[in-house]
Amino acid sequence: MSKKLVKGKKMIMGVCSGLADYFQLDPTLVRIAFLIALLFFGTGLLLYVILAVVMPSE
Repeated sequence: MSKKLVKGKKMIMGVCSGLADYFQLDPTLVRIAFLIALLFFGTGLLLYVILAVVMPSE
């Protein structure tokens, strides 16, 4: 069975849970990674918005 990158259970837009399902990680870890990217690098928000637009819903 092939994996497909789709939005998951929504907390805000479902991007983090979709990525966590695809890579078989804990959604909390992915959310923390986006928060760190936002605070330290400034790219987390831009990446999140792009993925929210591009990723299809379930």
